Amino acid sequence: MIHPLQPSHKSHLVPLVDKTGVFKPNEVETLDSLLEGYFDAYHKEDQHRSFVLEEEGHIRGFVYFAPEDSTMTDRTWTLYWIAVDVTKQRGGYGKKLMNFVEDYIRKENGRLLLIETSSTPKYEPTRNFYLKYGYVQVALVPDFYSDGDGKVIFAKHLQR
Repeated sequence: MIHPLQPSHKSHLVPLVDKTGVFKPNEVETLDSLLEGYFDAYHKEDQHRSFVLEEEGHIRGFVYFAPEDSTMTDRTWTLYWIAVDVTKQRGGYGKKLMNFVEDYIRKENGRLLLIETSSTPKYEPTRNFYLKYGYVQVALVPDFYSDGDGKVIFAKHLQR
């Protein structure tokens, strides 16, 4: 079952993300801060969305996404976070979450979804995941995050 993020979920999400072993400590801290403010400014003012995938009373994954500024783009959205419990990866949970996000954005009349990730070898499975689901790599910014760690940007048109 996929449903909106609740304040009680925060204590489960940060450890879930940390245990994946993919995210850097500063990224995990950023998520912690982001979730802290989610129910105040982000969710209400900026229309950020976050949902959890729950099964048998346990959170198996979550997504965090938002529309870009509508004064600067035409129905463009960004997926900021997607994570699946490390013990449940390769079990179809990521696919369920991606399908949910895409369907949600289509219902909101969104037309384009962007995703950013790292260029390091550690993130190769993540990049392959996006390619598998029809995303196209549209940019690579070398050394964006740090020397040797570039930003890879993927995009998918949702209304074609």
